[in-house]
Amino acid sequence: MMGDLKKSSRGPTLDVHPARLVAAEWADHLRRDRRRSEHTVRAYAATAHRLIAFLGRHRGQIIDGDLIAGLDKGDLRAFLAERRGEGLANVSAARELSAVRAFLDFAGGKARVKGPRIKKGVPRPVTPADIAAIAEDAAESAAEPWIAARDEAVLLLLYGAGLRIGEAVGLTGDALPLGDRLSVTGKRGKTRIVPLLPPVREAVERYAALCPYGYADNEILFRGAKGGPLAPDLIRRAVRAARVRLGLDGRTTPHALRHSFATHLLGRGADLRSLQELLGHASLSSTQVYTGVDAAHLMDVYRNAHPRA
Repeated sequence: MMGDLKKSSRGPTLDVHPARLVAAEWADHLRRDRRRSEHTVRAYAATAHRLIAFLGRHRGQIIDGDLIAGLDKGDLRAFLAERRGEGLANVSAARELSAVRAFLDFAGGKARVKGPRIKKGVPRPVTPADIAAIAEDAAESAAEPWIAARDEAVLLLLYGAGLRIGEAVGLTGDALPLGDRLSVTGKRGKTRIVPLLPPVREAVERYAALCPYGYADNEILFRGAKGGPLAPDLIRRAVRAARVRLGLDGRTTPHALRHSFATHLLGRGADLRSLQELLGHASLSSTQVYTGVDAAHLMDVYRNAHPRA
């Protein structure tokens, strides 16, 4: 493990904390080897530095890599308790703990504690923050950087473009290069056009650049680990594992991301007819099922949106 002092042309510097050098190495690993986004790197590095600062107060000593590797459950519980005392919500606390576990894995640590339990309530859309946490957690847990990019891209297509999971994994190389719109073939061979937000487009392009199998116009874009078509169940499993680690409701599924896309758009005043087209629905009743909005509110939106209502 690295020494306590960082050498420079002026000699040793006392202001560089040895554990912070480990955190910096971890951030470089996330950026270079895991191909994580700068947003993820910053968030995870911030968690590592919070943990190190806490340990300095908690242990009353200089924290180095060996101490991090030897942390016990009591240290982690104390850290989590302090963060909760600062007002961290359950889901955010679970996400923080997930980042801590990843940092400890990098440093050779073995300590593990269970995350906070999330009370189950009535069905509700998944929040944008939780969706981002799921995508990042699923990607961080992937075996290879290109698989991490794949899972993140598929999940963002479900929420950011409202695709069904079958529609997302069924995309072919014809979709590339991406523009600001995407042609999607849905149920019964019906084609629709959906807008692509920049983060969604960038995620798909990042995957395409990393995928070792390449792609042809008429071939499946998203691949499994051995090069075959990506099975939807692999994405379902990735979401299931992420929601367990993050302590999210058991009804948080890939389908719930599409549900959330619809609910959030409708809640922000989206035109109902446009929403039906984006989702690929033929009837008002189908849209009502997806959005979870009560019928009275849905009819109000319909009356305001439809010129002959």
